[in-house]
Amino acid sequence: MSPVMTVIRQAARPAGPPREEDFEVVSLPVPDLVDGHVLVENLYLSVDPYMRQLMDWGGWELGGGLEGQSIGRVLESRDPSLPVGALVVHRHGWRTHAVPAVAEVRRIEPAAGVPLSAYLGILDITGLTAWVGLTRIARLHPGDDLFISAAAGAVGGAAGQIARLLGARRIIGSAGSAAKVEHLTSRLRFDAAFDYHEGRPADLLSAAAPDGIDVYFDNVGGEQLEAAIGALREHGRIAACGAVAQYNTLSTPPAAPRNLLDVVEKSLRFEGFIVNRHLDAREEFERFLVPRLRDGTVLIDETVVDGFENTVPAFLQLLRGGNIGKMLVRLTAE
Repeated sequence: MSPVMTVIRQAARPAGPPREEDFEVVSLPVPDLVDGHVLVENLYLSVDPYMRQLMDWGGWELGGGLEGQSIGRVLESRDPSLPVGALVVHRHGWRTHAVPAVAEVRRIEPAAGVPLSAYLGILDITGLTAWVGLTRIARLHPGDDLFISAAAGAVGGAAGQIARLLGARRIIGSAGSAAKVEHLTSRLRFDAAFDYHEGRPADLLSAAAPDGIDVYFDNVGGEQLEAAIGALREHGRIAACGAVAQYNTLSTPPAAPRNLLDVVEKSLRFEGFIVNRHLDAREEFERFLVPRLRDGTVLIDETVVDGFENTVPAFLQLLRGGNIGKMLVRLTAE
């Protein structure tokens, strides 16, 4: 057991994109365990786009510890249901060690042939978000044409692969570089993809889907949402998962979408969702996905950065689009 744990805290509210100076690293004594708690050594930490919102909205308190999904190994336990050595997922991230209550963790037993990191990515909230967005919110039908923004990100890439298995006819994705576009079409087998920096999103989507789309999985908002509304056929559906285009400018009203009247004229259904309200879908999702991960039908798309000291750089890299798939920080060997 380590006598101290290293913790990253938010030191300042960012004005625009976050900087390394907005964070601080402190060493704290590991608290004594009380009944119903466990000491966990974190193995993987997740850094995610939604965390940028928490820096502004008060989800993270200045001077307080940060939160985020993590995988760790139990080093000491005060509860017989979680023995030493058990692997758990919890939300006490951005630190080397955590002391959560047993009620705050979920024990995992990785399936043979599935790497541990998948349980913080495509088999955790990332993949579940894609599953819920497609099956419950957009209600994807076999034969639907689908557009996914930020498709080379963690949720977008998972959504594309799952949609193919659910019977989507054509899958189009947007990304932020030529390399990511190539990744979508060659590795993840999207039918078409475009770099949104290369022109107006409406024009780029029109060229990629000249006959329109049935479903839009929105991770971005802004001009790409406007483009999707324009491309959707009558009775099309939008599953709104995020609006990363606005995360650094939350105090400024977005210029787009400017065509919301089309939602009325085309009888579109536009629904946002938060995956934590759909955790009852986890069991059916895992039954669907685990066999396909084991046989290689679904690929594990991730960018792994080594070393706890690189947690903040990994987060900043993520916000600049420097990842493909899920962005993880590996603290120690599995």
